[in-house]
Amino acid sequence: MPDEQAQLAVDGALLQVLRERRGLSRGALGGLVARSEDWVKKVERGDRSVRTLSMIMRLGRVLGCTDVSDLTGVADVSMPIDDGGRLSHPGVVGLREAVHAPLFAATSGTPEDVGELAGRVRQSWEIWHTARHQRTAIAAVLPGLIEAGHATVRAAEGPEKRRAAAVLSETYALAQQYAAHTVEPELYWVIVDRARMAAEQADDPIALAGAAWIVGNGLRVAGHTDEALRMVGEAADMLRPQLEGGSDRLRATYGSLCLHAAVTAAQERRTGDAWRWHDDADRTAKKLGTYVHPWTMFGTGNVTVHAVSISADLHTPGVAVQTLADTHPETIPSLERRSRLFLDAAKAEHQRREPSGALTYLRLAYDTSPEAVRYVPSGRALAADLARTATGALSYTAHRLADDITGVAA
Repeated sequence: MPDEQAQLAVDGALLQVLRERRGLSRGALGGLVARSEDWVKKVERGDRSVRTLSMIMRLGRVLGCTDVSDLTGVADVSMPIDDGGRLSHPGVVGLREAVHAPLFAATSGTPEDVGELAGRVRQSWEIWHTARHQRTAIAAVLPGLIEAGHATVRAAEGPEKRRAAAVLSETYALAQQYAAHTVEPELYWVIVDRARMAAEQADDPIALAGAAWIVGNGLRVAGHTDEALRMVGEAADMLRPQLEGGSDRLRATYGSLCLHAAVTAAQERRTGDAWRWHDDADRTAKKLGTYVHPWTMFGTGNVTVHAVSISADLHTPGVAVQTLADTHPETIPSLERRSRLFLDAAKAEHQRREPSGALTYLRLAYDTSPEAVRYVPSGRALAADLARTATGALSYTAHRLADDITGVAA
């Protein structure tokens, strides 16, 4: 049975056939997906592997494909390309209306005390990390937070306006987490850009570094890994001189940037860079002790989560499984991140061709937080693949789990 990483890799020969059928040169195709002619050449010849779902989707859209299998050649792993693997959430309608609300209408939000609004945003991040159905829980409050945030920024003056802008940027960070994989790209990038603009208005180093983390997420999802690494690397460079004697929040923000860079480097199979960034994050987390960043959840537990993710992305599943064996999941305060830990472990077991282990961890991920699996394309793809490939007694278990996660009938 092929492992998941291979199943989600572009077949270079198919890519060449599809490109030539569209009448595109290598340079033209590279330009359309923000890559070089040499990059396309290496992919087609099999000298470079393309495994990130976001880049497979981008190539598929440019080449007129309807399913990822058109590019991977693996019929058993099917995912429509027209929506980028997106599964919309019912709360998207309210979010969209809040983001595109009129600027000057009387109904465009009511100004609030900046401190009280900041408290509401912090409480919302707590909901995100402690609710099993985090998207559904946040969808009820997010539109109001966005509208109130804009109204408060408009009404505030002087230093309070900058404070309000920092709170608004954090609100859009929460919106980005909700919107990932659930909204159309246009709305997603409006949210990302709003977070950056608010941080620039705040003119605060921590807010700007947080915005770099947000924009970096968007760039990585879109396949612009080099740009993502540069963005978070520059932000980390800005904060590094302030680490000694800096606030816990500043240091945790720095650690969050390190983990971001580590995962991004791992997705590009840059092993040395990935672990170098991770080691820096680990040292930072140990100095912080019990402190946890309120929205990135940076801390010792989250460093462990990322170690499993990095190992899976680097295609070293044995390291991922061993790391998990040395981990106590209850030390990770975020259910969403704890679910991610189990999901990455399931991917690692699938890479090891251990369907029983993959199913066990995928069930743990789903039971910990159903929405943290259901709204992640790789989670749905893994569930569907296990349902198609599991044999014997495992087949029944795999089909029931796929039914829970994806709605595939048993």
